[in-house]
Amino acid sequence: MDLLGAELELANIDRKTYRLADAIAQLCRENDPERSYSYVLVDCPPSLNLLTINSLSAADAILVPLQCEFFALEGLSQLIKTVERVRTNLNPRLTIQGVVLTMFDRRNNLSEQVAEDVRSVLGDKVYQTVIPRNVRISEAPSHGKPVLLYDNACVGSQAYIRLASEIIRRERELRAA
Repeated sequence: MDLLGAELELANIDRKTYRLADAIAQLCRENDPERSYSYVLVDCPPSLNLLTINSLSAADAILVPLQCEFFALEGLSQLIKTVERVRTNLNPRLTIQGVVLTMFDRRNNLSEQVAEDVRSVLGDKVYQTVIPRNVRISEAPSHGKPVLLYDNACVGSQAYIRLASEIIRRERELRAA
């Protein structure tokens, strides 16, 4: 409900699609130069609304979590079109940094098919690390904890640790190039 209120407030103000970008820029200007930010992470709901457009307008890159299910492929194609529109109209810097396959179940042919389809279209934009369907990941929010604190040893936590390492490695390679 707080997000709905924020969106309603944004609806009638100037630069409504750039409010987040403006706020981040101001924060960086006001901050001590020794405490500058290398990354600002914004977690968006899986809907396309004014708050999400603000995030895309402020971002240099996005990381897309993709459930290994059929309808997620439809959503991904819509997201790619949206990124192109935002890049054309609002933010020419915006790129898709990567796609991470989530809720992957090796016992399910659909998971394998979705992974294969996404990799055939997006190639190396798709991270090698996949996040498996895992009960401990599902339980963690009900205990008010991220999965790494709830159960650091479970297969889901270990997959997120591998994903973080892969993201860091790719970032280093991009900066070196």
